Amino acid sequence: MNALADEAARQLEAAARAARAAAAELARAPRPVKDQALREAARALRASAPAILAANEADIAGAPDLSAAFKDRLLLTQGRVEAMARGLEEVAELPDPVGRTLAEWIRPNGLTIRRIAQPLGVIGMVFESRPNVAADAAALCLKSGNAVILRGGRESLRSVGAIHAAMATGLRAAGLPEAAVQVAQTADRGFVGAMLRAAGLIDLIIPRGGKGLVTRVMEEARVPVLAHAEGLCHTYVHAAADPAMARAILRNAKLRRTGVCGATETLLIDAAIAPGLLPLLVADLRAEGCGFRADERARAICPDLPAAGPEDFATEWLDAILSVAVVDGVDSALAHIRRYGSEHTEAIVTEDAEAAAAFLKGLDSSVGLWNASTQFCDGGEFGFGAEIGIATGRLHARGPVGLEQLCTYRYHVIGSGQVRP
Repeated sequence: MNALADEAARQLEAAARAARAAAAELARAPRPVKDQALREAARALRASAPAILAANEADIAGAPDLSAAFKDRLLLTQGRVEAMARGLEEVAELPDPVGRTLAEWIRPNGLTIRRIAQPLGVIGMVFESRPNVAADAAALCLKSGNAVILRGGRESLRSVGAIHAAMATGLRAAGLPEAAVQVAQTADRGFVGAMLRAAGLIDLIIPRGGKGLVTRVMEEARVPVLAHAEGLCHTYVHAAADPAMARAILRNAKLRRTGVCGATETLLIDAAIAPGLLPLLVADLRAEGCGFRADERARAICPDLPAAGPEDFATEWLDAILSVAVVDGVDSALAHIRRYGSEHTEAIVTEDAEAAAAFLKGLDSSVGLWNASTQFCDGGEFGFGAEIGIATGRLHARGPVGLEQLCTYRYHVIGSGQVRP
């Protein structure tokens, strides 16, 4: 390793060892203490909003070549700072996930066995662009008894540092170790590499960002990974959809915030209603500056739509661009999603309950919605207070990752003097 990589590795090791000591204390902290830390941090966020916004302005000024979608993810406003503060208070109101009895049974030998929820330990969070992730991750980790090391993208370094200062204020006010929430002090990529190699010091890595980041983490990590999904989400307008509802849902799902992972990237519309409804859907979105990539069947109805290329349906646009395909019923829509989707979030718009049930049952995705915008795929909207990412895969939590998903379990065995024969 070169000198910079060596220094990054030393910084990571020091942070991780401090985090492990803090995690041991945090795991035993009673709920009122953790909740006090969260509420004091929320107050500190509000009080330091001018400093946070100034830091964010400096971050944006320091990266003038960002795309509009990327800049929206990076941007903080007074409203977004207030939303972070409210998120901390909402997490404080949630039940403590640590120490819950998940299951209990009595064996024929008379032993009572209980499965008890406990923290994971030390979590490494690697994320890009969205500085509010720092507050969400810190809140969820703190409440679930986990220490966390946060490493944001170089473009958000000042913003994340200012948010972290508010979290540290909350920890100090509650008498909890500040090392429970740490932020990387360097933008050196070597720090991320050191995190990925920190088996025995970090218990779980959670990447939250673009496909490139997640792919790197999955390929290089020597630590277990809870992978955040690429958000290639679909809205399927079924033949029995209410047209006004479909128009309202699609507009929100695509354009409310184009840069979030729950934004719809592809419209699937049934051939039976496409001739009458597709031109209206296109006109609605086009009036707000949305562009399109359409298959041949959609272009036969709306000839002025740009043709979709081979990769367009596999692209997470994160921008005001919508892919459009005409399909023949639920099975056809599901086949398209299985071919191109990322197993994140899909929605069906229909008044036919049987069609909705078949669609939801046929999905492999983490979240399926019926008659609602895909942008509801969000930990706050699910009642989690916040989220640390949207997980996919077969071997771990799926969907928005909240408090319960940041716990593992151990066993308590209670006897009455038994000895094993």
